[in-house]
Amino acid sequence: MNDIREVEVVVIGAGQAGLAGAYHLRRTGFAPERDFVVLDHSPGPGGAWQFRWPSLTYGKVHGMHALPGMELTGADPQRPSSEVIAAYFDRYEHAFDLRVRRPVDVQAVREGDDGRLLVETSDGPWATRALINATGTWDRPFWPRYPGQERFRGRQLHTVRYPGPEAFAGQRVVVVGGGASGTQHLLEIAPFAAATTWVTRRPPVFREGPFDENAGRAAVALVEERVRQGLPPRSVVSVTGLPLNDAIRRGLADGVLDRLPAFDRITPDGVEWRDGRRVAADVILWATGFRPAIDHLAPLRLREPGGGIRAEGTRAVADPRVHLVGYGPSASTIGANRAGRAAVRDIGRLLAGRSQEPAAA
Repeated sequence: MNDIREVEVVVIGAGQAGLAGAYHLRRTGFAPERDFVVLDHSPGPGGAWQFRWPSLTYGKVHGMHALPGMELTGADPQRPSSEVIAAYFDRYEHAFDLRVRRPVDVQAVREGDDGRLLVETSDGPWATRALINATGTWDRPFWPRYPGQERFRGRQLHTVRYPGPEAFAGQRVVVVGGGASGTQHLLEIAPFAAATTWVTRRPPVFREGPFDENAGRAAVALVEERVRQGLPPRSVVSVTGLPLNDAIRRGLADGVLDRLPAFDRITPDGVEWRDGRRVAADVILWATGFRPAIDHLAPLRLREPGGGIRAEGTRAVADPRVHLVGYGPSASTIGANRAGRAAVRDIGRLLAGRSQEPAAA
């Protein structure tokens, strides 16, 4: 156990939330590699953005908020968002000397010695007094289960593996999911596919008009209340609805966004409803969202009976050493920035009670 390295804070994940947390640690006087370390399992900078499909250009990105301390300016709206944001994150990491270690897989976080947490990784163990968990959701795509699914003769794929619309040329495609990704996929695929069908569990809610600050606060509050109760968080978009822009209006007018309720079973050749309706399909595209990637925290037993981790702000109620950034109400670009700052403020108070707090920068 002599190879355990000790720091004050370990940050897991270098997406928007992790970089925001690392920035505020640096700004507060914590030194990278001495006081804190950032571990990221991705091959390069960019968080989950680096894995987005090529047709998602920067101009199509909804609500990308700048990281704290450095604006993203002059980006070509026609360039893939994966390239734009990966390059931006790379500049950011170097500008603030965050020294992200990658690729490093975090396998488990468990109780260590002397009140520290033990973070077990592919690069060896770390002992830390506090943890900022910023692992997001991209690594846990949610696949619903339906009777007959394993007998489907076509192709099934999730948004996480969406290759772009040209891959569906001449095929009959069923898109499942009522969020932003589902509608974007449909609108892109329709000109190439032989036929598209849109299926959602609940009728989609379209939002007209500006989404102002008050509406944003109300939406975040609804998600935050679930987290306080220890329930699995819902996405912010699930309570805000879909913005009714020109592309959505065209999709509604030409029938591409003519939604059907969830089917009851999957057949070898398509999908089927209880009332006998059938739709033939070559592809089922599951735009069914993601779940928080928090399995590595399981040894700490933070989950509540409701299935989520109960948190006050970013702090896990069951263990004040653990902060969840980019989880629940902070799972948005602007929310992640604010949560990173709040987590560092709380961690400063926690560590001040145990040892000398680092001098302010």
